[in-house]
Amino acid sequence: MYVVVQHRILNPETAFPRGQALIDGIGAPDGSRVLQFYPHVDGSAVTCLWETESVEDVQRFADETLGDSSINVCYEVDSEKAFAAPPLGLRPSSAPAT
Repeated sequence: MYVVVQHRILNPETAFPRGQALIDGIGAPDGSRVLQFYPHVDGSAVTCLWETESVEDVQRFADETLGDSSINVCYEVDSEKAFAAPPLGLRPSSAPAT
């Protein structure tokens, strides 16, 4: 399944270094990996797309990793209605496939 995570960043100086573990997949739940990462230009918010087996797994991983530096909202994508095209001009992910 696909899961969107919306992060409301409360402390960018803490959240972004901690968030590197999310990007790199360090400690990610089995079968979970981040596919897309969209930070706001001012660092106040980030939206990510995950491939995973469980919304709860990603919610727990984001909450434990980011702690009180971010408020994280996770939800399953309705893949019947969703659509996507590869965004031009963005670099490919360096996160390993799990």
